Amino acid sequence: MTKLSVNLNAVAQLRNRRNLPWPSVTGMARIVLDEGAAGVTVHPRPDERHIRREDVYDLKALLDAEYPQAEFNIEGYPSEDFLALIEEVDPNQVTLVPDDPAQATSDHGWDFLGKGNFLTSVVQRLRTSSRRVSLFCDPDAGHAGIAAAKATGADRVELYTGPYGACFDDPVRAEAELAVLAETARAARVAGMGLNAGHDLTLANLPAFKEAIPGVDEVSIGHGITADALIFGFGEAVRRYIDVLGG
Repeated sequence: MTKLSVNLNAVAQLRNRRNLPWPSVTGMARIVLDEGAAGVTVHPRPDERHIRREDVYDLKALLDAEYPQAEFNIEGYPSEDFLALIEEVDPNQVTLVPDDPAQATSDHGWDFLGKGNFLTSVVQRLRTSSRRVSLFCDPDAGHAGIAAAKATGADRVELYTGPYGACFDDPVRAEAELAVLAETARAARVAGMGLNAGHDLTLANLPAFKEAIPGVDEVSIGHGITADALIFGFGEAVRRYIDVLGG
């Protein structure tokens, strides 16, 4: 079964519109974990426009105290501040993304061939017996890119599914994007790497993704599940995504 990690950035961004403590990031984490999500994901950025540094500490304390079976995944660009935060908080998984701090959201994967030496040094620093490292991966990385990702020592790649998610009104293009994703996924499995996926996955496009790319270890979903939560409530939205994933 593919595990669901709920990205809480959109919850934090809504809270940050006002100088108020709600919606509560830890409160929403409790809801999604109680409904069966395998873990939570956050992407703290330097400007704290959504997840704040204190949220990271609060979530770590919550998971340690109440949900020791749940996984904590922290995404981010490997600046020195980010690396120090990971070493301090010690999440179960760290997902490295090549974002500029000013980006609104992640929109491309790593250049594994060009950044291999840099990524290798970061992976060696962060990877432990209890913490895996995942690298954000373009859908068309192919065998050469995956081989370079594997050489860094990372445990997994996370398929960037944004181009597929953007095909909500174009089924022909969606099918083509799935074929590209499937090829990179096959390369990852051949290389012995774990496989995550995320970005703009929804209740509408997740079934076709799952059929085209079986064996994904984890999907990280934030914007879509938060949008659905406005209609169904967070608990029901989580249950619906887990049902699609085979839970």
